[in-house]
Amino acid sequence: MSESVDPEIGAPRETPPHVRVPIGIERALGAVAMALICLISFGNVVVRYTTDVSFAFTEEFSVFLLVFMTFVGASLAFATNENIRIAFLRDRFGPRGRMVCDVVAALACLLMFGLVVWYGGQLTLDEYRFDETSPGLGYPNWIYTIWLPLLSIAILLRVFGRLLATLRGSYGGRG
Repeated sequence: MSESVDPEIGAPRETPPHVRVPIGIERALGAVAMALICLISFGNVVVRYTTDVSFAFTEEFSVFLLVFMTFVGASLAFATNENIRIAFLRDRFGPRGRMVCDVVAALACLLMFGLVVWYGGQLTLDEYRFDETSPGLGYPNWIYTIWLPLLSIAILLRVFGRLLATLRGSYGGRG
């Protein structure tokens, strides 16, 4: 149902069996964010060269969309077990040692993104309480920063799903 093409071999790559929420959600959100960044950047370039006016305020949206796309991509990477990791030591172990490394890595990711949820939530709450506005457009800052803890929760759920799959031995052991 939610297949993609593996760029290395050109064959369909199926969604991992442990994934319950379709990964197409992250793919679609990432594609929309990338398309919006491209449109904003293209529009800014066209306007700058045709009218000598800059839409510098659009940088606010571009930066937000880039951060949004990064977090959505991280969620997708964890769901498909394609996240960046240091495999130098892990690959030298047997299956049990690799599983221990995967569990330790997942626990570290859970801790890190848990901290991002906590501190991102605190930041968002402070920006809301103190009515901070963005410098370019004057929008409330919290409408940008609220996505930090929300997308971190999505990542936490994907990492937790990966951890459960690792412990069950049904994750495919890629990388």
